[in-house]
Amino acid sequence: MNQWKISPIYDIPKWFQDIIQEYTKDIPSKGELVSQILWHRGIREEKQLRTFLDSRNYQPTSAFDFGQEMKWAVNRLSQAWEKGEKVCIWGDFDADGITSTSVLWEGLGQFFVQDIQLSYYIPNRFKESHGLNCAGIDKLHQGGVGLIVTCDTGSTNLREIDYAKELGIDIIVTDHHTLPNDRPRVVSIINPRYFADFHPLYHLSGVAVAYKLMEALYETFPHIPTAPVEDLLDLVAIGLIADLVELKGDCRYLAQEGIKKLPKTKRCGIQKLLELCKANGDRPMDISFGIAPRINAVSRIHGDASFCVKLLTTKDSKEAETLAKQTEEANLNRKELQQTVLKQARKKVDDLDLSTTAVIVLEDNQWETGVLGLVASSISQEYGRPTILLSTMITNDSNLARGSARSVSGINLYDLVLSQQHLLSGFGGHPFAAGLALPLENLPLFRDGINQKLKQQLDITKLQPILEIDLTVTVAQLTKKLFRELKLLEPCGMGNSAPKLLIKNCWFSNVFHKSYTAKNNKNISYLVTYFNLCDITTQDKGIEGSWWGHGSNDIQENKTYDIIIEFDFNKHKRKNSDSEEGKYEPRIIDIKPVTNSELNYYTNKSSTARNNIVLKTSNKKKEHEPFDENYYQEIWTNFLGIIKYLINHQTPIDITLFKRKVSMGDRTLNQALKTIIYLGINYTIKQNQIQFVKQKIDLNQEQYITNLSKTIQMIKEEYLREYLSKSSV
Repeated sequence: MNQWKISPIYDIPKWFQDIIQEYTKDIPSKGELVSQILWHRGIREEKQLRTFLDSRNYQPTSAFDFGQEMKWAVNRLSQAWEKGEKVCIWGDFDADGITSTSVLWEGLGQFFVQDIQLSYYIPNRFKESHGLNCAGIDKLHQGGVGLIVTCDTGSTNLREIDYAKELGIDIIVTDHHTLPNDRPRVVSIINPRYFADFHPLYHLSGVAVAYKLMEALYETFPHIPTAPVEDLLDLVAIGLIADLVELKGDCRYLAQEGIKKLPKTKRCGIQKLLELCKANGDRPMDISFGIAPRINAVSRIHGDASFCVKLLTTKDSKEAETLAKQTEEANLNRKELQQTVLKQARKKVDDLDLSTTAVIVLEDNQWETGVLGLVASSISQEYGRPTILLSTMITNDSNLARGSARSVSGINLYDLVLSQQHLLSGFGGHPFAAGLALPLENLPLFRDGINQKLKQQLDITKLQPILEIDLTVTVAQLTKKLFRELKLLEPCGMGNSAPKLLIKNCWFSNVFHKSYTAKNNKNISYLVTYFNLCDITTQDKGIEGSWWGHGSNDIQENKTYDIIIEFDFNKHKRKNSDSEEGKYEPRIIDIKPVTNSELNYYTNKSSTARNNIVLKTSNKKKEHEPFDENYYQEIWTNFLGIIKYLINHQTPIDITLFKRKVSMGDRTLNQALKTIIYLGINYTIKQNQIQFVKQKIDLNQEQYITNLSKTIQMIKEEYLREYLSKSSV
């Protein structure tokens, strides 16, 4: 069961709100909701806010902030260019590595003749794995390569670097993974991990580091390149969004600038990929759910992903179409394999005692290593524990267990696995994700050791998935206006997640599910439940939404729920496809039935109390500390829940009883009653009985939010007065 953590409600300074409104005038909106999210996420200074909202206000960090290492790299490339040396780009097979290689291929291609002086090498995922290897270095040596430039890899390949040096090959490392204890014997190592974690370059991914090298080279020799370095930014955006890096500082800036270029990219390969995923490239989701999975799928299925560099850089439209179709086929096969392994992994987790398991370590002799990272990510999020999945498939030349690890928030996976380094034969990664290999006989010791290590660090009974809720909203607020306001947060990713919205006391109608089969692969099926979402603020049928991976039997139409959603734009809306407003939909992330443990609503069926409503509360009064912002919001949602019940039963209630049960005094209740008018709820008071009715009006979101803010503040003041009066007794 996920823990829900609701963000508090803040008093936003006027200057902050004024800046937000500069970017919401055309919506039109006062931006009060996005202000709450940004303030909670620590955006609280004017310069910080302006640069977050608009990349034009950001001053990108100079590539030469990398200091002497960057200068050494530029000088060595200059020497290679002047001497006509052969240079090879050594990349990696995931989306970050492929785009890194593509950036260097095009960037260095302004200085070196491609395919004659300049080449690239992408290791085979199945045969070579990540990083440098001696066999590959031998091949490059035989081909006359004098300089290797790595990207998205190489920092910890100390043995391989020394081997290359013995052969007379120099190496420039550009990477973002964890650093070795001692600087490797390379010409230059450009890695942002040398910076403090608050430095604007610290979170750069592999492609962004490669781009910084190109920035420095273009700046040093401005008369040589025939195209601006900014033409590489569409590639940079793909790698940044695809990788597990925090979109802060230069990362966010480069992603923002790159996404601006994607819809009008001239790269025919990217155009073909966007066509396949039916996207235009103007949103980060087009990368994270479209382009990136297709690139990543190639090595997961085939091992060799080197043609993906050609896909991203070719100028031949027919070649791009052929290569893009190959990525599509690989992606379909990846989905099938991933579904199979995920089902098997879940069954293995069912056999574990999670009360004593800190780190989930699973193995199977039939698992393909290519999808283990994806499945480990799913398992870790479902169960709130670091997860390591290993393939123990024995081959002729190896009896190693190989696999991938994924972490959960707050746990440094790299350090955790590193604590068992004496049992490993290979390991690399960063705090959120890693790959590893170990002898089969070491597996029991590894499992016990890594579990013991984490148990020493924290209380594993608290290892539960935590969902951070950004806002509490009503169904009536789920409009195009809200979508456009929340879009100011993009691009979202690590360190800036897509906003999670809580809707309380809601219900469903028209619930049904569909099973979809992927084109060209009948073994891949998806279950999606569709529904109309309603609450007390909705009129007519509410708003259409979806819940992926769940059947209609997971929702009961006669129940009330609290749900967490992401609010997004659906290009393929099943209904109202001709209505722009109808394409904005809630997508369920988590759901909990309302149990009414603190507050129960039921009708007294006694003949002497016909149609009277009785509100039954817990005998034990819940104690709250002052400044508990969630409590004030709970009072409001409970207030709406009672009104919903009264409307549904067309029942009046004694106003004195009503005030007591909604925990409001006269002044606060009057303000609350003013607020619900803007939700389309009216009321009448006769003979000390209050009755509520719904009325059809044009819902006014801004007036509602303004009045709600006043109501919450009055609830807070009323509660604090009561608390202080009790404390003084």
